[in-house]
Amino acid sequence: MPQGNRLLAEFFGTFWLVFGGCGSAVLAAGIPDLGIGFVGVSLAFGLTVLTMAYAVGHISGGHFNPAVSVGLMVGGRFEAKSLVPYIVTQTLAGVAAAGVLYVIASGKPGFETGGFAANGFGDLSPQKYSMVACLVAEVVLTFFFLMVILGSTDRRAPKGFAPIAIGLSLTLIHLVGIPVTNLSVNPARSTGPALIAGGAYIGQLWLFWAAPIVGGALAGIVYPMISGGKDAATDPGE
Repeated sequence: MPQGNRLLAEFFGTFWLVFGGCGSAVLAAGIPDLGIGFVGVSLAFGLTVLTMAYAVGHISGGHFNPAVSVGLMVGGRFEAKSLVPYIVTQTLAGVAAAGVLYVIASGKPGFETGGFAANGFGDLSPQKYSMVACLVAEVVLTFFFLMVILGSTDRRAPKGFAPIAIGLSLTLIHLVGIPVTNLSVNPARSTGPALIAGGAYIGQLWLFWAAPIVGGALAGIVYPMISGGKDAATDPGE
């Protein structure tokens, strides 16, 4: 598949993830009596990945997340020369999605930007979790998310079901992680909302790049160790 097609697929997939997931939090979570709450936001994130994995996963591999690209590269599923173009594209898509979401959200009278679904620790954590707690949560949850991705896309796994497993996994880790950090596990998802929220959210953005990438890389090391080696599976986007 030509590189341009793959990058365009990654752009639209990442845009949909950030717009759908963060949009559910900004637009729908807090409506009195009718809001979707943590469970609804968690499900929205899972559905964005599930739907776009089926829509464009066969074109680009359906990463939609720099941490996923890093984990797949470390695990031998993704070529190193494409890593930077993927990460740049994913990040730009996250920023574009946050910008479109801001245009929509600011159309409501009395709108205040607030946290804008950005991620944070300490005083910016939804439940005021410490930096260490947030760092550990992001590393561990990203690690298991990548383990699900690597396992469900293994050539020996049942065919055609990987997007379901991945989408449900993303839903599950959001159910755990939203109270802690608003859950990132995805630097591109974190960057767009942080730029809109501004201030301290931008200052804390480093954690939501570092922790997911570390978690993803660790999964890329561990999964081949338990699965029989890097040659046991292939990138579904190849």
